[in-house]
Amino acid sequence: MIAIYPGSFDPITLGHLDIIERSCKLFETVIVAVLRNPSKSPLFTIQERVQQIRGCTQHLSNVEIDSFTGLTVDYAKLKNAQVLLRGLRVLSDFEKELQMAHTNQTLWDEIETVFLATSNEYSFLSSSVVKEIAKFGGSVNHLVPPQVALDICRCYAQSHPASNPTNSQNPTPQRNAFPLEPPM
Repeated sequence: MIAIYPGSFDPITLGHLDIIERSCKLFETVIVAVLRNPSKSPLFTIQERVQQIRGCTQHLSNVEIDSFTGLTVDYAKLKNAQVLLRGLRVLSDFEKELQMAHTNQTLWDEIETVFLATSNEYSFLSSSVVKEIAKFGGSVNHLVPPQVALDICRCYAQSHPASNPTNSQNPTPQRNAFPLEPPM
């Protein structure tokens, strides 16, 4: 059975990776499908996100990484998928995801949505939280895979150079908010 795990994954988090790894035990093939959402301003391009996810999932033999635009059910039909995967963190996720599952069912009655509860250690985690922490100079090494942490560090160092190197108006060097190398 083919399952699709759709999302923005901007960036992929350890919570996303947990859902992917657990779903690989349940389904023959899991397609992680990066959605191009025109209503969001992503930190990373579609290609960067696809590469990040490939790097994080190379240890999983039954995962495919792809991207798409449009309706998820149309993409599912194209891939002959029978299941959409969704992770649930909190009650408000369930309400939103249940509404989407019912909507998808009205668009294509052969699609089922399977909800996986997020592991306890990731119940607070979202891509938005990661970006917010990184934006203000906090470490995200414990929230995302190591290479993704490095990509985030580089991204914010370029877009917010004053938050990382020394401030030219203040002769005292500022603490580098991100380690140059994520911990192993």
